[in-house]
Amino acid sequence: MSQDLFSTQEQEDQARNQVLDLIAQCPRCHQKEDDVQMIRKAFELANDAHRGMKRRSGELYIFHPVSVARVVAEEIGLDAKSVTAALLHDVVEDTSITLGDIESLFGSKVAGIVDGLTKLEGVFDQSASLQAENFRKLLVSMIEDVRVILIKLADRLHNMRTLSSMPEHKRYRISAETLYIYAPMAHRLGLFNIKTELEDLSLKYEHPNEYAEIEEKLKQSSEIYQQVIDSVSVPIRERLEAQGYEYELKARPKSIYSIWHKMKNKNVPFEEIYDIFAMRIIFKPKEEISEKVQCWNIYSIITDLYQPKPDRLRDWVSTPKSNGYEALHTTIMSPGGRWVEVQIRSERMNDIAERGFAAHWKYKENGKETEIDNWLKSIRDMLENADSDSMEFLDNVKLNLFSQEMMIFTPKGEVKIMPVGSTALDFAFEIHSKLGCHCIGAKVNYKLEPLSHELKSGDQVEIITSDKQTPKYEWINFVTTVKAKSCIKEIFREERHGYIQAGENALSEELQKRKLSINARILKKLMRTYHVSSREDLYYQIGKGTIKLDNIEKSLTQKSTSKWVKMWRLTFGNKNTDDEEDPDDKEAIGMPDGKKIVLTDEAQRQFTTASCCNPIPGDDVVAFVDDDNTLVLHSRRCPVCLKLMSSRGNRIVSAQWESHKVLSYLAIIELSGIDRQSLVSDVTKIISMEQKVNMRSVHFESHDGVFSGSIYLYIYDTVDLQVLIDKLLKVKGVHSVVRKERNELN
Repeated sequence: MSQDLFSTQEQEDQARNQVLDLIAQCPRCHQKEDDVQMIRKAFELANDAHRGMKRRSGELYIFHPVSVARVVAEEIGLDAKSVTAALLHDVVEDTSITLGDIESLFGSKVAGIVDGLTKLEGVFDQSASLQAENFRKLLVSMIEDVRVILIKLADRLHNMRTLSSMPEHKRYRISAETLYIYAPMAHRLGLFNIKTELEDLSLKYEHPNEYAEIEEKLKQSSEIYQQVIDSVSVPIRERLEAQGYEYELKARPKSIYSIWHKMKNKNVPFEEIYDIFAMRIIFKPKEEISEKVQCWNIYSIITDLYQPKPDRLRDWVSTPKSNGYEALHTTIMSPGGRWVEVQIRSERMNDIAERGFAAHWKYKENGKETEIDNWLKSIRDMLENADSDSMEFLDNVKLNLFSQEMMIFTPKGEVKIMPVGSTALDFAFEIHSKLGCHCIGAKVNYKLEPLSHELKSGDQVEIITSDKQTPKYEWINFVTTVKAKSCIKEIFREERHGYIQAGENALSEELQKRKLSINARILKKLMRTYHVSSREDLYYQIGKGTIKLDNIEKSLTQKSTSKWVKMWRLTFGNKNTDDEEDPDDKEAIGMPDGKKIVLTDEAQRQFTTASCCNPIPGDDVVAFVDDDNTLVLHSRRCPVCLKLMSSRGNRIVSAQWESHKVLSYLAIIELSGIDRQSLVSDVTKIISMEQKVNMRSVHFESHDGVFSGSIYLYIYDTVDLQVLIDKLLKVKGVHSVVRKERNELN
């Protein structure tokens, strides 16, 4: 036997042993002998089907489904059917095995889960996003059997754990999609550990230098913080034991992603993140007292010993999060002057926090509906009323299913959970569609407000109606929830359809006069000219007469494509057969590994920088190929870029700046500090005279001795910008100078 064959057999035996270990460790996998046999049979089928296939890392492909099955069993805690489906999740998509084969061997439930995990093939039309459509299919399967999305999360987790073997442009796309869709999904299902790891891994591949820097600083500070935790915990332990509590006390650092996110949002360095480490108290509840009361008792013990930070109390035992999370959080001042976060949970609460949805069902009592059940209902409503536009669907999913939430109170004190950003009209439709249709305003905390008023958590809202009020289609511009949008669209569906049809016919007639027909490229130009977001809106406004086609000639003759970009598409736009090896990457663009667009001064006319983030030479960037085949550069931190990589990942290309000293790019800096005479003069003198930098605009404001200002300037690259920032920080009175992207500005 050759060494290669021996190595393959050895790897197969290793994978088989992992499955046996999985069965032994999984409490829900060996309750019945039939379950054990089913899992073993699934492994043998998957092993035979994937034989000869390898991942980019070089290991046998069978290790991937086995690893996914282990996450499903050990980290999520699902049953034998879920483990079986995890082992088989790629066989229909990548091998000759059919769904019929799966059903005959393992039953309809397993076949249904595998079907939900099997991605769609082909592209529907040029404007469709295959990523978005696959996610839509995933959600459809999820409402039938929630195990589909749980296995998909396990699949994504293992792919992220092994992402280093993928080429750079695919790492960017997969990481962005993970951060945009799958980490929020894990959070929504209460899978805290998986959510945290997905976020950290995404950051590691998107911003490796920043990840490594924070990781190193965490290591350096861990010993200091451990001493703080030890000193804080000793008196707490004594008090808890004196009151007869059985408990476990753990200390953990914040995740690297959460530290990075806070640093970015607050524009502060690592050293100014005060709650780096947290202490968790997990107690075994006493039978005669409710868990909620015991949480507050422990809170009282802690705050008798240490001073709490008043604005950092988080009470999720009185009102659990919609993902089922329950805990009491507080932040206390340690004797050494450092803030320490303390989390108080019962064993049940901790189980739900660790395992999420699976544990939620374990503790469900008397068939009572929970917020997770309500959330699944909202997904069903969204899918039933979903727009045909896949990109708008992805936006709605992000806004309504994964956004932060707030509590809004009715006049009778009932609580409604709404997405952050919801308006008074959203709230009216949330209560009842008829209430929304006749809404003329709202009393928010007893003050009269318009329909478009944006609500805040804790508001008490009374909806004011009138029988004379009728719905307006314009309402759709300021409602945010899918329920409100769907109700408004349904009311105007027939009327709107007539206008859309008329508009499409009118546009087609105008184009025929010029011997043209409607296509994606023409629609893109017209949508840009008339500032509409979808083709339906374009047709609707043409049909209604809001948009006149008098100047259509000008829109159609605008030049937007360069020969160089067309050549790039011709050279690198073909599908690479190697992509078939990656089960989670069927939509990749197919560029050779390591290929990048090099951004030189000479090539400047062949790309454009995105106005949403204004990247400059030296920034980490990617290039997006738009519908006109134009390369648009985005900063990898840009939220718009994150969305594009998550939904149109096949159009993303790796890009790298070459040294620029000829062309200058727009950058924005914000300054703040203590005001004094001639401060603005000193600042502008350094910029224009010492550093020879051109300024486009300067704006400063002063209030009670403190100033803030913003300067738009033209800079060569990030090195020059950092030199300028360092110089400005030495000006007397200047305390802070930070670069701002346009999407960060108010």
